[in-house]
Amino acid sequence: MIIVDVLWKLFPLYSFGSERDSLSESILQIIPETMAASTTKILCDAGESDLCRDDSAAFLLKFVAIASILLAGAAGVAIPLIGRNRRFLQTEGNLFVAAKAFAAGVILATGFVHMLAGGTEALSNPCLPDYPWSKFPFPGFFAMVAALVTLLVDFMGTQYYERKQERNLAAGEAAVVEPGREETAVVPVVGERVNDNKVFGEEDGGGIHIVGIRAHAAHHRHSHSNSHGTCDGHAHGHSHGHGHVHGNSDVENGARHVVVSQILELGIVSHSIIIGLSLGVSQSPCTIRPLIAALSFHQFFEGFALGGCISQAQFRNKSATIMACFFALTTPIGIGIGTAVASSFNSHSPGALVTEGILDSMSAGILVYMALVDLIAADFLSKRMSCNVRLQVVSYIMLFLGAGLMSALAIWA
Repeated sequence: MIIVDVLWKLFPLYSFGSERDSLSESILQIIPETMAASTTKILCDAGESDLCRDDSAAFLLKFVAIASILLAGAAGVAIPLIGRNRRFLQTEGNLFVAAKAFAAGVILATGFVHMLAGGTEALSNPCLPDYPWSKFPFPGFFAMVAALVTLLVDFMGTQYYERKQERNLAAGEAAVVEPGREETAVVPVVGERVNDNKVFGEEDGGGIHIVGIRAHAAHHRHSHSNSHGTCDGHAHGHSHGHGHVHGNSDVENGARHVVVSQILELGIVSHSIIIGLSLGVSQSPCTIRPLIAALSFHQFFEGFALGGCISQAQFRNKSATIMACFFALTTPIGIGIGTAVASSFNSHSPGALVTEGILDSMSAGILVYMALVDLIAADFLSKRMSCNVRLQVVSYIMLFLGAGLMSALAIWA
C-alpha cells in the first residue's frame, strides 16, 4: 500500500517531465512523508502497540490494581474521618495541617503535571484531524473554563449554604427565646461602653439587643475559646455581648467547608474515572505495573485531602460515609469498565482522544483551582499559620515535597 501511494504521487512528475535533480529530490521528500503518514494511519487503526502486549498478565495485574487502589483510597479518606475523634489526628491539630499541605501539593501536581499534560497529549495526537485541534490551544482553554466555572459554583454554593445555615441559626435562637420569658434578658442602655462610643448592647440604629441567656452564655464561652485577634490570643476592640460576629463567622466557615468538600470530590471523581478507564483498557503489563504504584500513592493522598474537607464540613456519619465510599470506588469501577471494553476499544480513535483530552483538561482546571484557592491559600494565609513559624516551615516543606514526589511519578506513569 505504501508503494502504491508513492507511485501515485510520483506519477505527475513523470507525466509532465522534470529535471533529473529535482526528480531525485522529490522522490527523497515524498517517500519519508508517505511512510510517516502510513505508519500513523496504521497506529490509529490498530490502537495500542503490541510490543509488550500480554492479555492474561494484564488481566491479573488489573485485579491487583483494583485491590491496591481501593485499599489506598479507602485508607486515605478514612484516616481524617476516624481521626476527628482522636486527639493526635483532629482537623485542628498541627499534624493534620502538615499532612493536608502534603496532600495539597499532590493534588496541585496532579492537575498541572499529569492531567493537563495528558489532555495536551490527547488533543495534539496526530490521529486527530488538523482542523480544529491543531489550530487552537484547546487544553489550556478547557482548563481555564473549568476553573472559572468552579469559581462560580464555589461562590454560588457558599452563598446558598450560608443563607441556609443563617436561617437555621435564626430559627434555633427564636426557639430558645420564645418558650419562657425568663430565658430572655434586656441589656440596659446604661452600662459598659465599647471603643466606638456606643453603649454595651446597643445596635447601630440605637436599638436594644435582646438575647437569650442560654445562647449568650454558650456563645460567651465560645468567644473565649476562639480568639480572632492578635497572635497572643487577645482580641481587641470587640464585644462578647454580640453573637452575630462569631455566629456569622462560624456559618461562613461551615458553608465553605461544605462547598469545598463537594467540589473537590467532583474534581477528583471526574479524573479518577479517566485514569481508571486508561488503566482498564490497557493490555500492556509494562504500562500497568508503574501505574499501580503511582495511582495508589495518588489516591491515598487525594483521599486524605478529601477526608479532611469532609471532616471539617461536619457532615453526618451517613453522608460522610457515602462520600468516602463514592471516592474510594470510582477508580476501581473505571478499571472494571475499561477491562470490559478493552477488546473493542481503540484508544487512538478520534472520539476517544477528544473525550479523554477534554475531560483531562477540565479535571486539571478544577484540581488546580481547588488546590490553590481552597486548600493552600485557605491554610497558608490563615492567622493560625502566620502566628506559628514552626508550622509554617513544616507546612511549606510538606507542600513542596508532595508536589515534587507526585511530579516525579510522571517519569513512570
